[in-house]
Formats: sequence, C-alpha cells, structure tokens
Amino acid sequence: MTLISQDLDKAISLLNQDELIAIPTETVYGLAGNIYSEKAIRSIFALKKRPLFNPLIVHIHSIDQLENLTTEFPEKAKQLAKQFWPGPLTLLLKKHPNVPDLITAGKDTVAIRIPNHPLTLALLSKLNYPLAAPSANPFGSISPTNALHVADYFVGQLPMVLEGGQCKNGIESTIVGFENGEPILYRLGAISQEDIERVVGQIPLKNKKENAPEAPGMLSRHYAPSTTTYIYTNLEESLTQHAGKKIGVLAFQQDYNNPAIAHIERLSTSGSLVESAAKLYAALHTLDRLQLDVLLVEKFPDNELGKSINDRLERATKK
Repeated sequence: MTLISQDLDKAISLLNQDELIAIPTETVYGLAGNIYSEKAIRSIFALKKRPLFNPLIVHIHSIDQLENLTTEFPEKAKQLAKQFWPGPLTLLLKKHPNVPDLITAGKDTVAIRIPNHPLTLALLSKLNYPLAAPSANPFGSISPTNALHVADYFVGQLPMVLEGGQCKNGIESTIVGFENGEPILYRLGAISQEDIERVVGQIPLKNKKENAPEAPGMLSRHYAPSTTTYIYTNLEESLTQHAGKKIGVLAFQQDYNNPAIAHIERLSTSGSLVESAAKLYAALHTLDRLQLDVLLVEKFPDNELGKSINDRLERATKK
C-alpha cells in the first residue's frame, strides 16, 4: 500500500535509499528520484515503462544549483528564469559533465526547472542532490494532478506519495531550449507561448519528434485516456457519428442537454482557459473511469493556454 503523507523526513529517507517517491508540483505530480543514483533513475524508466530515449526533467530549488548542472546560461534563458522561476518553465541547457547521460538520453542538453510548490521546494532544499521527476503515471497515460491519481496508477509499486493537494496549473511545464543563444519552444505548457514571447520576442515552435526527442512531451501519442477519444469541433455531428454508443463529453464552457451523452464534464462555466487547464486531467481521469465506449473532447480556442490544451488533447486522441 502506498503511503500518502506530508512527512518530509520519510520522503528524504526513502530518496536517500535510492527509492522513488511521487512529489507534488504546480503542474502535475512527478515520479522522483536522485539524479545521481543510477538505480533510482532506472527505476523511474522501468516503473513508468518509459523509453530510455525520452529525457527526464531535473528539479532544483535554487538557481545557484545551475553551476553544477549546466555549462551555459544564455541571456534570454536568464530573462525567462527571472520572470518565471519558481514556476512551470523548463529550460533546456547545455549539460555539465556531472549530469548522468541516463537523465538526458545521451544528449548534450539537460532539462531543468524550479517547481512552484512549497512542499516540494522544502523537500528539495533539504536534499544535497536534485531530483529527476517525470509525470507520475505510466508512459502515455493521463498525467496525475492529485495524490490519489498516482496511488491508483502504482498500487503496491511505490512506497510514498508526498501529499500536496490538487495541482494548481494542471498541465505540464512549458519547455524552452536554445540554439546559438536563441530560444526554441519544444513543449507547449502551463505558460503560454504568448507569455514567453512577451519576455524574449517571437519564438519558433518545434514540439513534435518521434525519434530521439530533444525534450519530454514531443511524441505524437501521449497524455491519453484508455477510452477511445476523438476531438470535435461540432458536437452534434460527432454524436451522430457515434450513435448507439455510451458517449462521454469533455466540453470547454457550453452545457449540452442531449440524451445521447452519458456523462459530460465542463471545464469552465466562465470560459476561463486558466481554469480549464487546471481541471483538464482531473476531468479526463473522471471520464476514463466510467467505462464509456467513446470520449468526445472539444477543441479549444487556439490561443494562449487554449493552444497548450489543444496540444494535450490532440496527442490524446485518435487521428
């Protein structure tokens, strides 16, 4: 049985023994281990069933720790870190030789962020090593945004989930890398592309790659429910296409009074993209537990956080 607790001493003891724990962040819960422990890192890949070619994100509590993790810190990276750390921004930087190749999938760059969650920041400040922490879910499945999501995924396989409540932002961090000092957006996330560009100017998007991806979240199939899922722009048409099936609907704002719908989850009655992002994975978890035949998810306005939500939904759905 997985312990769900706020006991930092217990968490530290497990991590110091090369064990894994789940940690809360403002984005999603992460499956965490000591970056310098080969046993712990291999356990992360094994428990998640994550391919070794998919790099991990390193979590730190202070920008001062960068000197042991990276050899370059471009000026625009500094501007972004000043604006968004602690927070849901991951920077892809040239790695220091200290960083194990297992973390970076053999690449010369390492993904780093400072999470904005008080409990995890307190934990990180008490450790003498950073933590690698991909999302605490089996590879490709819906990311977890509360402790029970994690415990349900890894029954009898994970000793502890550090209880940090519901994740505030609800989708993964935005990942920005650099080529010749200029930023590139590798993953849309909880900080919108527009917010990044307000700090460093226009930035190209390079967020899809199946082989040897530079960063997490670039594979085409990801964040997916076990229920067959389709994206819709016209719900009435989609309901007709799936007539006779037990249908679930994930809607942005509108309520639908249609007897063909077995269950509906609305993300924001006020039309807030921020609220919708925060509730997205929890709503998908709810729908996925209902043994539906098909799940129809609404395409969001393709701007600000709507673009990040659409990215997640497109990777979760049948093409």
